[in-house]
Formats: sequence, C-alpha cells, structure tokens
Amino acid sequence: MQFPKKLQHKITQRITLNSLRGLGKENSRIDFSSNDYLGFAKSEVIFNKTHQFLVDNNHKVNGATGSRLLSGNHKLYTIVEKQLAKLHNSETALVFNSGYDANIGFFASVPQRGDIILYDELIHASIRDGILLSNAKSFKFKHNDTKDLEEKILRFTQNNDSEIYVITESVFSMDGDSPDLTAISQIIKKHTNVHFVIDEAHALGVFDFGLIQKLHLEDVVFARIITFGKGLGCHGAAILGSKQLQQYLINFSRSFIYTTSLPPHALATIKIAYDELVISDSKAQLQQNIQHFISESNRLRLNFIQSTSAIHCCIISGNEHVKNMALQLQQHGFEVKPILSPTVPTNQERLRFCLHAYNSKEEITNVLENLATFV
Repeated sequence: MQFPKKLQHKITQRITLNSLRGLGKENSRIDFSSNDYLGFAKSEVIFNKTHQFLVDNNHKVNGATGSRLLSGNHKLYTIVEKQLAKLHNSETALVFNSGYDANIGFFASVPQRGDIILYDELIHASIRDGILLSNAKSFKFKHNDTKDLEEKILRFTQNNDSEIYVITESVFSMDGDSPDLTAISQIIKKHTNVHFVIDEAHALGVFDFGLIQKLHLEDVVFARIITFGKGLGCHGAAILGSKQLQQYLINFSRSFIYTTSLPPHALATIKIAYDELVISDSKAQLQQNIQHFISESNRLRLNFIQSTSAIHCCIISGNEHVKNMALQLQQHGFEVKPILSPTVPTNQERLRFCLHAYNSKEEITNVLENLATFV
C-alpha cells in the first residue's frame, strides 16, 4: 500500500530542516534531560511501599475495568483525591489519566461559546490543543507580560459580559522561567468575570506543592492543573478547584468521561509519592543543585534564560548547530537534549538542562565547563 504523498512530503520537509524527530534509547549517560526532578521515578522506597500498600489493602488487580462513570471508580480514587485536596489546600481534586488529558478536558469543555481565553504565547501544546477544541474565542498575550495581559482584559471586559479565562504556567517547560503570579492575581481580583487557570506541571515537587501555594494564592485561582509524571515520578494528573468545577468536569469533560480509568497500582503510586514528598529531603537537595547551577553558569558567563526552576535553557540558534552541541555533550557522558524548531521558534533553538536532586555538584560543574568550551 502506497504511503500518502502529502504525509511523505511533510516528513521530507522535516528531514530537510534537520528537525525530524526519533525515539531515543536508554543510556547510561549522566541525566540532565529527564523530568524526574526529585528522583522519585527511580525510587525503590516508593516502589516497595506502593507494592506493600496494595498487598496490605487487598488491591490485587491489574486494571480498572472501565471508565470512572461505569466500573472503574475504585476506592483508591477517593483516598487519593482527598489526599490531594488536603495537601494542595483545595476544595476538591479530580484525577485525570495524564496532564494532556486534563488540559484537553478542561479547555474543551469549560470555556463556552462567547467566552474569551487569554493565554500566554508560550503556553504548552496540550493547552493549545484543548483551546482548539473549545467554542470560546482565544487570544494570546506576550510572554510573562502582565501589562499586555491587563490591557487585553480591559479590552474584553468593556461592554462585554463574557467569562474570561486567563491561562499561564507557573514554570514554563521550554524556558524554565515563571510569570509574576502575584501581579497576575492582583489583576484578576479586579474583575468578577475573569478566572485564573494555572498549569503547575513543572512546579510540583520542585517548589513543594507548587508556586501557587508557595505564594498563598490558592483563593484567587479558579483551576490548578497538576501532573504527577515529573516531580512526583509516576503517572496521571489532577485538576484542583471547587466542588462545582469538579461536578461540571465529571459531566462534561470528554477526556475524563470516555476513557478507561487509571489502574489501582497507578493510584497507589501517586499516594505513596505524595507521602514521600511530605518527608523527603530531596526537595532541599534539588534547590541546592539549582543554586549551584546558576552560580556556575554565571561564573562561566554562559547565556542561559533566567530561571530559578529545575529547567535551564541555553539558546543556540539553528537546528543543526544545537544538535551538534548536544552530541558533543553526549559524547562526553552527559545526557543533554536539544530543543529544535518547530517545538520552539526558529532561531530560538536551545539546549535544555533539567536538574535533579541526584545530580552531584561535580557533575553540574563538569557539564557546564564542557559546554563553555563549545560555545
């Protein structure tokens, strides 16, 4: 059977632009690329405690058997969602199968026809996909620009009774930077029909339970999206919000309704990972490593986007150039990945360094000193 010509043309274009993606292979290089910020994905303690919890509570099954609205709403959901709501200082929590599912489900169902979505121009692809499925009108604002955001809010609130949803990330996945969440919250509080939605995927675990809680802004936020596949080292996501929001999502979020629910093992892992997050010293070790990385990159005068998160990006223009730089670091034993256009804009290609609690200070210094010899 002949492969469609239009599809082959798109693949050929990627090859020509040196931006064709491929699946990586497991390797033994020093990890500066994964999202396992606290090392929980590799934790034998969490693995063993999860297994024991399942055995002790007689959860000896492999699958959920159906969607949560049919046969898959097993009792671990109640345990985990109550735990999440309490730890995140939220009225409720609703677990989704992934962060992608949560973002798709929220933005495709919550904003209604005639409503307005204002989103940061660098927002994650999963949120963009959800917005595309929405009947609301959407407009971007300049990255982390509170003045531009406020001007757009004022524009759409004049002589307009639409609900307005403002969406940003507390830590941006491709830059590692953060918006002024306090300033945005002050703007939001001026308007009764403006709702603040925040994606905390890359903040959870790095900044305890997220930047919104660190800044005590929970009461200003309409919905928080948290994911467990990064700092928590497991799988799944949740939307934190009011009881009304939870009820609405259960009834109208298609990515929640029409999918098989997570198996008990996945829920148990989330529970045990949160138990560990409360007591672990990995958070403090990660923060020390972040500060060491910033100090060393400044000493070596390397051009990184300003960040206090676990994500640090060095702009190196051109797909071929940045891929070659990444290859050199990989050949020296460091797993550092290039981020290519079109994932990021042309001429904004970059090396993306993800820091972890288990990286040593010597490893951090070595990878940066190697980088300094190449740039």
